[in-house]
Amino acid sequence: QVQLVESGGGSVQAGGSLRLSCAASGYTYCMGWFRQAPEKEPEKVASIYTGSGHTYYADSVKGRFTISQDNAKNTLLLQMNSLKPEDTAIYYCAADQRYCGADWSSYDYRGQGTQVTVSS
Repeated sequence: QVQLVESGGGSVQAGGSLRLSCAASGYTYCMGWFRQAPEKEPEKVASIYTGSGHTYYADSVKGRFTISQDNAKNTLLLQMNSLKPEDTAIYYCAADQRYCGADWSSYDYRGQGTQVTVSS
């Protein structure tokens, strides 16, 4: 069983930065961040294989967001720079012990979410 505790998020003006954290307990093979805007489907933002460190980014965030892990603290991080109003969403941390899937529903463990609001 893996428990995920998210922190960070909040409100910021366009062009600003925020950092999300997700503390994980237990073994993970892949961890990622998803987001869901009102009336939209969940979107995979970024993921990382916790063993190799290989990362994935959605095209919409490439060059602006950075996913990383603090192995000592077993924490997943998402540094978000140059934020845009379209980044506004609830951001969720997810973890899986076997795969690094594209769909939100494929992850065995999911956090409660944290709101990110970017104003223009």
